[in-house]
Amino acid sequence: MKKRIYNSMIFLVIFTVLLTSSLITGIIYRGFYYRIQEEIRNEALFISIGLNQNGEAFFSELENKGVTNRVTWIDADGRVLFDNVAEAKDMDNHLDRPEITEVLKNGFGESVHLSKTMGSQTYYYAVRLNNGTVLRVSTTTDSIYKLVLNFIPYIFIICLTVLFMSLLIANLLTKKIITPINNLNLEKPLSNDIYDELSPLLSRMEKQNEKIENQFNEIKMRQEELRSIMENVSDGIIVLNSKGRIISINNAAAFIFDVGLEECVNKHILVLSRSSVFQEAVEAAIKGNSYENTITKGSSIFNLLASPVKDDKPVKGIILFVLDVTEKANAEKIRREFSANVSHELKTPLTSILGYAELLKNDMVKVEDISSFASRIYNEARNLINLVEDIIKLSRLDEKDPHFLFEEVDLLRLTENVVERLSSIAQKKEIDILVNGVKARIRGVRQILEEMIYNLCDNAIKYCDEKSKVELTVSVSNDNVILTVSDNGPGIEKEHQSRIFERFYRVDKSHSRGSGGTGLGLAIVKNGAKFHNAKIELFSKRGEGTKISIIFNRE
Repeated sequence: MKKRIYNSMIFLVIFTVLLTSSLITGIIYRGFYYRIQEEIRNEALFISIGLNQNGEAFFSELENKGVTNRVTWIDADGRVLFDNVAEAKDMDNHLDRPEITEVLKNGFGESVHLSKTMGSQTYYYAVRLNNGTVLRVSTTTDSIYKLVLNFIPYIFIICLTVLFMSLLIANLLTKKIITPINNLNLEKPLSNDIYDELSPLLSRMEKQNEKIENQFNEIKMRQEELRSIMENVSDGIIVLNSKGRIISINNAAAFIFDVGLEECVNKHILVLSRSSVFQEAVEAAIKGNSYENTITKGSSIFNLLASPVKDDKPVKGIILFVLDVTEKANAEKIRREFSANVSHELKTPLTSILGYAELLKNDMVKVEDISSFASRIYNEARNLINLVEDIIKLSRLDEKDPHFLFEEVDLLRLTENVVERLSSIAQKKEIDILVNGVKARIRGVRQILEEMIYNLCDNAIKYCDEKSKVELTVSVSNDNVILTVSDNGPGIEKEHQSRIFERFYRVDKSHSRGSGGTGLGLAIVKNGAKFHNAKIELFSKRGEGTKISIIFNRE
């Protein structure tokens, strides 16, 4: 814009100078031409008066009177009688000259003759005398074209001077014109104090800015909503363009692949993982097909879903969902193992019962052994019932049975009641059971809490040697109530400590089978703690005993 204004001003100045010079030259020439005409007329009138009064003798006085113009005397037939420049007898007949023809008709006449070769023009003025002859006076001057040619050097110098000054002035004016436009506050157009001609444009800009700002705020709000949703989604979400480069990635996905949010943007998806599953997912989505598969990273299992974003046929982008299914997979594994273990645990007593019953049925047992066989059948049936009951308890805990009633429970008093129930079993092994601590009330399901304490204490009694000690303690710490069951039994090896709360897991399978346990006691404790939002801590060392603490929130 600045260049166009600058060039326009220079062109205007040059055009103005040339036009002004031409007009001034024309006006000056015209004034000069009229003055010459007036002088010729006056001189012709002066000479005609002299000739009318003095006759031919007057021509002899012309030289003394300083006449500089050409004077010609012509008779009525066009023959030249006198000429002060040339010999009259050598001159042609002038009857056909325009000024002569006109003067014979009107009494005076005039004409202009332009010489193209000489670049001059001659002005003729003729007057008819009293005796019928004609007096013609003429003068020769430069033509307008020659005059202009003569002025060209001066005009050129003037143009150069004006052009130089115009360049300086045009530059200053251009800056002065452009500077306010360059300094426009485009964010607040109406606050600019500038040319009135720009007011409509600035008003439209103000409206457009408002519209753009509203649209921008709306887009920003939607982006914030989308970003907030993506950041708070627990599953990984990765957005790719049609070439497989990362456009956006949420915190969950960045955590899964252990990368920074910014360091992987605009990079290919393979910077996250070079597994064949990832490559297949991206390739399938680029072709417009959905894809689903499972990937493993460390100990975690993820379900990978690839969905193409299509507008008709071309794929505009790809959305990858990385769903953590570790818990689901582990739960499925636990269910399979549980089903297998339940089948095995149920099959063992049933097989034993069936075997004893078959012997009795076929009268293959001595009379004195029938009581022993019946006792074995009874014990196996009792174990079978206990197993079924424990399975039912676990199922109710897993499903968070709504029929469980929460109430205020004195944990110390409940512990004392459980110990009273187990005292006869402890006395058989000469094991001392001690209850210590303070009264502490928690909100929970009495039935589940009682079962948890019973299983912990029963487990300690079963695995302790004879004449040992089991101690139960209830304590309060900050906002927690802690129930601790400790014994001085054989302890648990470190490699088993992370698994003892699994269903049917036994450290010593032969000993556990003989103890009559179902293998679900500690699993019930774990699920009961989870049901009450409590934590379990285990401290055990081989040969030094075991201590298990359940930490309840105090509400």
